Amino acid sequence: MIRWLLVTVLALVLMSGLTDWLRRFGFGRLPGDFVFRAFGRLWQVPLASTLVLSMLAALIARLI
Repeated sequence: MIRWLLVTVLALVLMSGLTDWLRRFGFGRLPGDFVFRAFGRLWQVPLASTLVLSMLAALIARLI
């Protein structure tokens, strides 16, 4: 259980750190990625981008 929590936190940190770099390739602007402003802050919920990146990671893991 702790291992999955650690993996999830690590994935979220990587995704937030690589957001600007990934936007150049279209991630974060896919249908299913939500961006809204609430409480004076810009919130991003990249559901579709996360799904695409997880499928890509699963494909790479399967090939290795």
